[in-house]
Amino acid sequence: QVQLVETGGGLVQPGGSLRLSCAASGRNIRQLTMGWFRQAQGKEREFVATIIYSGASWDYADSVKGRFTISRDNDKNTVYLQMNNLKPEDTAVYYCASRPQGYGLGYAQQYYQYWGQGTQVTVSS
Repeated sequence: QVQLVETGGGLVQPGGSLRLSCAASGRNIRQLTMGWFRQAQGKEREFVATIIYSGASWDYADSVKGRFTISRDNDKNTVYLQMNNLKPEDTAVYYCASRPQGYGLGYAQQYYQYWGQGTQVTVSS
């Protein structure tokens, strides 16, 4: 079993930056593809970014391409989401999730096995 804890959320002005971290425990995640999702109030949870277990491949939702960067440090058992040029529409609860071992990039939440509790990101002036 994998426990995931997201940190780094907060209030930021439009155009600002935040770095989210997702710390895993229970097992090493170096063999697990990881993903970030977000859910705005009153909306469905949506895909943000995914990174393969080795870190050699990744992908993003069109809405965040060029602004967000997903990365991982398998030695620290942690996945990151660097968010730059934040916009009010990025306001949401951000969730980290892990796929079962042996799977590649994942874009739909049903492909993910374990989830963190989420961290709130609010972009407002």
